[in-house]
Amino acid sequence: MQDDILINWSPQETRVAIVENGVLQELHVERTLERGLVGNVYLGKVARVLPGMQSAFIDIGLERAAFLHVADVWQRQPDGEPPSMVRNTQPQIPIEKKIFEGQALMVQVIKDPIGTKGARLSTQISIAGRLLVFLPQDDHIGVSQKIPQSQRDELRARLQVLAGSQGGGFILRTNGEDASDQELSDDIGYLRKAWARIKDASLRLPPLSLLHQDLNLLQRVLRDLVGESTQTIKVDSLEQFELLKTFGLEFMPTASAKLQHYKGERPIFDLYAIDEEIAKALGRRVDLKSGGYLIVDQTEALTTVDVNTGGFVGARNFDDTIFKTNLEAAQAIARQLRLRNLGGIIIADFIDMVREDHRAAVLAEFKKQLSRDRVKTMAGGFSQLGLVEMTRKRTRESLAHMLCEPCPTCEGKGIVKTARSVAYDICREILREARQFNPREFRVIASPKVIELFLDEESQHLAGLSEFIGKPVSLQSEAAMGQEQYDIVLL
Repeated sequence: MQDDILINWSPQETRVAIVENGVLQELHVERTLERGLVGNVYLGKVARVLPGMQSAFIDIGLERAAFLHVADVWQRQPDGEPPSMVRNTQPQIPIEKKIFEGQALMVQVIKDPIGTKGARLSTQISIAGRLLVFLPQDDHIGVSQKIPQSQRDELRARLQVLAGSQGGGFILRTNGEDASDQELSDDIGYLRKAWARIKDASLRLPPLSLLHQDLNLLQRVLRDLVGESTQTIKVDSLEQFELLKTFGLEFMPTASAKLQHYKGERPIFDLYAIDEEIAKALGRRVDLKSGGYLIVDQTEALTTVDVNTGGFVGARNFDDTIFKTNLEAAQAIARQLRLRNLGGIIIADFIDMVREDHRAAVLAEFKKQLSRDRVKTMAGGFSQLGLVEMTRKRTRESLAHMLCEPCPTCEGKGIVKTARSVAYDICREILREARQFNPREFRVIASPKVIELFLDEESQHLAGLSEFIGKPVSLQSEAAMGQEQYDIVLL
């Protein structure tokens, strides 16, 4: 498989598309205004120490001073234990004995500022790589708790050998459990270089300087998305191409060799109709080449994918039609999961197959397509009801959550009451209020469709209601109102 990476850059948004043999497989979007501060390392200046609260306010050059609690102040441990264990067992040294006002202090943001609260800081520096997290102040070698216990000792031993005796601690992330020694060594080299740059900057720059920023999407393309199958990385901005080239030559020379500046007249995403694919990926229905289709529904708890034959009647008999549709659907579902970045529990409802060999072939194809995903996936077999249950690790927001918001009219339900249902709700409400109050007149303000119904088909009912309560009912159309919205004004 050969893939190309297309980068569409603008000052407000970066979009990255991974295209395999001319077909869009993955999309990554990052917006400048939505980039957080978590992971950034600053050279701060201690503004105030509050012994009573065992905390301090640190100026890091933002609008509001950031907050540092004693529990987040790093202290070296004689036994080289990881910081999380130390906090539970060691007594804390009071904050006023560790830091003083006016002191220059290297700090890292662990929580973004929210509302009136400033950012939360730690003096325990950690730098995230693709497979590892580097703890330059510690010597601890750890493995993610999510990796099964049986594999942890072997992985820890491997990592100890690769890390050598240059100092610093490493934690293996979940997505690093299947990594080769070469991949882990590359990550160790990148992280050590990043730390050397931070140390150098802390000695050269004045307090309130930003020493290290978590990689932006363009840089993460070189670190995380480029593989052996990547042919080219095309960037449509000369300025960003040159910045990325400089970054790549220092940290990832192999990946930077694949960089190209795209100079074409047409927008880069038009080459493979990427914007059309994005529009399709936000819809419920996905058409298959054979005439079948998928229906993808994303809910809070899980995502369901339903496979339908549609108009596909190409095969000689019905069993073959179903088998061919399911095989094509297996490929399409795996691609849609990557493209939409759907995570959590996913249930695929393939069309029922009678033959066991057909079921085995569809499941094998589905698992094969899932194995190409850079995000961890786990799929079971067919359940008694003919469903395939699987999970896909959530790494970032789904495409729909990033680009869309719930509809203000239906509030995400996907349906609204009919105009007639709303009209009958209004009649019941008028009847209720007529028993409690004695106004001169009732005025109904509602959407044009509901008012039209009252003036036409439901005019007799409204007249009967007005006569029954002994009060006139007037109507007012409001174009800005949604179909379910209405007001009843007592005059």
